[in-house]
Amino acid sequence: MRVPNSVVLPVGTHVDCCREEEVEEKRRDIMAKITAMLVERKSNLAHFINNLEGSEEPEFYVDQWERLKEMENCTLTILKLVAVNCMDHRDIKKLEETILEHVKNEELFPEVVRVLPPVYRQVEVAIVDIAQSEEMADHGMMDLQYLLSKLSQCKHLANLGRELLQDILRYLHRIGLVVWYEEIKHLESTVFLQPTFLITMFKLLVRYRLVQQLESIS
Repeated sequence: MRVPNSVVLPVGTHVDCCREEEVEEKRRDIMAKITAMLVERKSNLAHFINNLEGSEEPEFYVDQWERLKEMENCTLTILKLVAVNCMDHRDIKKLEETILEHVKNEELFPEVVRVLPPVYRQVEVAIVDIAQSEEMADHGMMDLQYLLSKLSQCKHLANLGRELLQDILRYLHRIGLVVWYEEIKHLESTVFLQPTFLITMFKLLVRYRLVQQLESIS
């Protein structure tokens, strides 16, 4: 809701826990709730903006007013919900195909056609090789400078600089191949070459009814 021209694909899981007629019913219910939420958001933003404009000293709220106006202009495209059974590989494949189909839609993503320099692909391939090597720890964490030195050992990447590597890592982070939290001071020098490790870690830490589970332990 805060990113300009966002495109969101809702995904409903646990289809295997529902009867066939329930799936469509839940799909309609979720999409209706999303629509209602967007309408409420638009109404709330308009209300806040009107309040600021009608205040006795509106000049004190210019920054806040500008932020709200920016949010008001952020368009949000909600695609049709995809229902999947995560226990069925065919459903995962169907979800992957749906995502790729949407991503290639130039109406949704006008900037989808982008020609990348060959070095981007070369670094991507090299990072995959490093991540899959036997010397790589299961957590897949690597110091940024050490990663640069490892990549520089490749003959065709000998002149790879830190600044270019950071640009490439931003791209690889966006496509999900690696995770690099450059905006977090304590993590800016760490690259996660195995994003699935983070997923496993978060699953251990962030759980449904976690507080109740902890409180039940004597």
